[in-house]
Amino acid sequence: MADANRPITLAAIAGAHGVRGEVRLKLFGEGAEALRAFSVFDAGGRKLTLKSVRPANQGAVASFAEVTDRSAAEALRGTVLTVPRSALPPLAEGEYYHHDLIGLPCVSTDGTVVGHVAAVENFGAGDILEVEKPAEAGKKPARFMVPMTQRAVPLWTADSVTIDAAFIE
Repeated sequence: MADANRPITLAAIAGAHGVRGEVRLKLFGEGAEALRAFSVFDAGGRKLTLKSVRPANQGAVASFAEVTDRSAAEALRGTVLTVPRSALPPLAEGEYYHHDLIGLPCVSTDGTVVGHVAAVENFGAGDILEVEKPAEAGKKPARFMVPMTQRAVPLWTADSVTIDAAFIE
């Protein structure tokens, strides 16, 4: 498993909502409901205790015990809300968290070192790994995409991702 203490960003405060200290959130997880699994967030070195959260236009609206008025809420604009990796729910066999894959080295099924996972995207039809190849002298690193399917990515561990040679550009 990845570093248990690594901070995982679940949301960012987009600004104040109303006059009682509520904040608008930009979500990076599975919606407002997923935030309810956590009671305390790290917010730029301070702890915020979640009182309530509800879905809203393109995000959520939340209230925290420590934020009681609009000016305090507005002062948090741009603050990211994180939890330690160890606070995330355990995964079932075959499941993964995107942030656990990002940065992992990639190898081909024929043993060739390919590069590393630069990003995990999802455009609606399933996850896609964006793999960055090592830079050639005087050139920018090239990237290619691979669907995160059993055929294209037959194996991934906490240490590396194996990509079927037929999917490597």
